[in-house]
Amino acid sequence: MLIIRDGNAGTSAVGAYWCIWFTEPNRMEETKQEFKPRLGLLDATMIVAGSMIGSGIFIVSSEIARSVGGAGYLIGMWVLTGVITVIAAVSYGELSAMFPRAGGMYVYLREAYGPLIGFLYGWTFFTIIHTGTIAAVGVAFAKFTAYLLPAVGEENILFTAGDFQLKASQLVAIGVIVLLTWINSRGVKEGAFLQTFLTIVKILSLAGLIVCGFVWGADSAVWNANWQNAWSLHSLSIGNTDEIVTTALTGLAFFGAMAVAMKGALFSSDSWHSITSIAGEVKNPQRNIGLSLLLGTLIVTVIYVLTNLMYLAVIPLPEIAFAKSDRVGVVAAEYIFGASGTTVIAIMIMISTFGCNNGLILSGARVFYTMATDQLFFKKAGVLNKASVPANSLWMQCTWASLLCLTGKYNDLLALVIFGVLIFYVLTILGIYILRKRRPDMPRPYKAFGYPVLPALYILVASALAILLLIFESQYTLPGLIVILLGIPVYYMAMRKTA
Repeated sequence: MLIIRDGNAGTSAVGAYWCIWFTEPNRMEETKQEFKPRLGLLDATMIVAGSMIGSGIFIVSSEIARSVGGAGYLIGMWVLTGVITVIAAVSYGELSAMFPRAGGMYVYLREAYGPLIGFLYGWTFFTIIHTGTIAAVGVAFAKFTAYLLPAVGEENILFTAGDFQLKASQLVAIGVIVLLTWINSRGVKEGAFLQTFLTIVKILSLAGLIVCGFVWGADSAVWNANWQNAWSLHSLSIGNTDEIVTTALTGLAFFGAMAVAMKGALFSSDSWHSITSIAGEVKNPQRNIGLSLLLGTLIVTVIYVLTNLMYLAVIPLPEIAFAKSDRVGVVAAEYIFGASGTTVIAIMIMISTFGCNNGLILSGARVFYTMATDQLFFKKAGVLNKASVPANSLWMQCTWASLLCLTGKYNDLLALVIFGVLIFYVLTILGIYILRKRRPDMPRPYKAFGYPVLPALYILVASALAILLLIFESQYTLPGLIVILLGIPVYYMAMRKTA
């Protein structure tokens, strides 16, 4: 039995048991099952888009507006996030075409830098990045379910022991994660069908919200007022007498505000690479992986920018910045649909987060499966079930993500996740340069668009953002850095165990 506590003790427990579970090489001949290519371009594109669209687009614009003030900067943050996400996606296309098999970023990092860096990614992916994202999206699902069923809200505390409180909303989040894990353990086609259906539904729902906002909710006076000082860079806060206080941003504070603003936008656009983790189950992966990355990220970028333009057409900027609990999507829906708006947006976010978590759960388990076949994860994770899916890996992922639902809030999980994500994104894009030098003759059915300029631009922007977050949000990013570094001794202990 694996017992995990909050904080560093929990991380140490994971490290200890990680080593204990390593045994002799997990040879694939132990099972006759293999990954089967069953997913087409539509499925792959919907996995990319569906894994990206969660609850963030309905929430994080409030924090961005408070951080940068002007409407121009609000839209600029989303456009910049979209541009660098698309750059990263088309750059990843080269790596996915070179290594069209399960594992995604873990495989790319292992091939570019060796097993240690690959392991550090997999370690962080399991302890923070991926399971933390699953937990955060599950928490968001539960939060908006409470609009329709107040009994499952955060206020309903079921059990208390010291500082720990078990809330009904946490059980809802865990329940959804367990349900989706079970569905995906039945077969990749079942999970992919659900993903395609839910992604199409939420894309159409967001498109409908945008159209209704511009047609029924738009107010020219609100639009003009929001754009009056669109490029005035300042932070917004509430003063002692409840008035809105504006503070000009200059020097290092300017860059700090940009970093905090982009954090949420990047999190809302994250997990676009999820399709690379299941490349072994995609038909014609050399073509379809790269193309699905481009199409999926472009679709989501356009939707996100249009959604924020709709917010500015419907809601005064101060209300965007100080929406209750940052739920700007709820405010927009109330302006558009009246009293029924809360119900409309709650249903939309429930569908969105449900579909998002399905894509995350589907893809993440393949990373741990590939690590297990390299003797860098629990041996049992490297076995496929009768449906040709890594069921053990799925349930291990489910267990840890469920535990994270009990230990963190949405915003805390967000800040903890994005720092680790940025570090490994930078290393992966840098790996393109390394592999071109070390393996110049290796077939590259697709080459990174704009190489070497565009990948270098991504590395520069993402590195700067990671450093700024380390400075301005160290209470979240330092624990994330510590978890990454803890993976180093765990790796060497594991190597001694398997030697």
